[in-house]
Amino acid sequence: MALTDRTTLGELKEADYQVRSVKDELRANLMQKLRAGEEVFSGILGYDETVIPRIQNAILAKHDLILLGLRGQAKSRLIRMLPRLLDDHIPVIEDTPLNEDPFNPITKQGRAIVEERGDDTPIEWLPREARYGEKLATPDTTIADLIGDIDPIKAANERLTYADEEVIHFGIVPRTNRGIFAINELPDLQPRIQVGLFNIMEEQDIQIRGFNVRFPLDVMMVFSANPEDYTSRGNLVTPLKDRIDSQITTHYPKTIETGMSITEQEAWQDRADGAAVDVHIPQFFREIVEQVAFEARESEYIDQTSGVSVRVTRAALEALISAAERRALLNGEDETTVRVSDLMHVAPAITGKVELVYEGEQEGAEEVALTLIGRAVRALFDEYFPDPSDKEEGRPEYKDVLDWFAQGRSIDLDQDMSDAAYAETLGQIDGLQALAEEYLSPDTTGETHTGMEFVVESLHQHSLVGKEISDGGQTYDDIMGSMLSSIGDGGVPGDDFDEGDFDDDDDDTDDPLSRYR
Repeated sequence: MALTDRTTLGELKEADYQVRSVKDELRANLMQKLRAGEEVFSGILGYDETVIPRIQNAILAKHDLILLGLRGQAKSRLIRMLPRLLDDHIPVIEDTPLNEDPFNPITKQGRAIVEERGDDTPIEWLPREARYGEKLATPDTTIADLIGDIDPIKAANERLTYADEEVIHFGIVPRTNRGIFAINELPDLQPRIQVGLFNIMEEQDIQIRGFNVRFPLDVMMVFSANPEDYTSRGNLVTPLKDRIDSQITTHYPKTIETGMSITEQEAWQDRADGAAVDVHIPQFFREIVEQVAFEARESEYIDQTSGVSVRVTRAALEALISAAERRALLNGEDETTVRVSDLMHVAPAITGKVELVYEGEQEGAEEVALTLIGRAVRALFDEYFPDPSDKEEGRPEYKDVLDWFAQGRSIDLDQDMSDAAYAETLGQIDGLQALAEEYLSPDTTGETHTGMEFVVESLHQHSLVGKEISDGGQTYDDIMGSMLSSIGDGGVPGDDFDEGDFDDDDDDTDDPLSRYR
């Protein structure tokens, strides 16, 4: 007979079933997985040498724990994976409210059933997924929500005193008895509610409204919090902080490669539905998308105490694919390659996910997003191409391209232009295709053409090519013409202009365009 086929307390005794506490259960199952070399937290990337070992150490030590980290650092996902370390099923007394151990019932109802039925006490098997409880801490959370309260209507109907445990309406924590309970954003709990957790954390019991009714609970407590909220005076009462055994700090991806792997795993990219377009994404575009988050995490416009979630890159990649997809659909194309100009459509995926400081509010969310995208393009360009800022070694590589623009020429890149028109427009620029092919080694003609735009946009980011943005697209032209146009319009040339390019020490020729070559 399988263990889960046993339906009474007597049959459990015959099977010599041994009850373990939740923390003993987690520890034993983790030890087994580690010894067998099994992956414990699958799908969590970038934490193998930092966060995951510390969580495992806390479980082995039978600790309650808290994960401290900014938003989008997989705190909730990690917590929700902990139940995987529980047993598949555990026996509980049938129809009792607190998942009671048949060998050691804790409520009056449970004790009465065992006393009356003895070995015939009916049991049921509780699956691991039913042994996890979670509550988002909010200012309006009450003790009744978490722990419980007296039910006066039940007391009146049953003619019971308030000191009788049968009049208690149990909260979510007791109902997770013999399981794992998580509270997200712990500092948001009112201090008086935090005090109510003291007994659970230390004595492993609860007390309702001061009445002498105690329940020994078996619960592992897990919390999450923002580091700033957690460490600020007054947000968390010190005795509760003292009762949390292990404090584990999470972090954002430390490398572009790790971030790309996370985005690749989380983003919706396989769009083989209906009349979907086959959208190709060159490798350097995936790196640009990830670099946007890295730039944001160092930006002076963004509140770094709030963080920049990894959800930014997931949403940005999805928006980038959608921009290319929409453009191809409008032009009746079955496949296309993402373009640098498609990155403008990534801005909405950024603006709603970052908190701006005062300077950022002054610039405007849209401008901050475009600035971050531009910085990311420039940073990645320097990884693939010679640095145009290096006037001795790098800039000569772009002489043909810069000369072409210096002759007063320009190109207009409409956001919705077809692949054929896009290739024809970029193909006008001398030396541009050769640059893209030499340094990017593109696999397709589509990658070649988007690589060509990558060069032009990056020269703009290095203040060597002018750029004007309109609602329908953008125009690239000579930087001098762009500056003079800006002055003529009453604008201030600055955003697209590097004062270092006008250093008098470098002016060893009468040719005014030599500084751009």
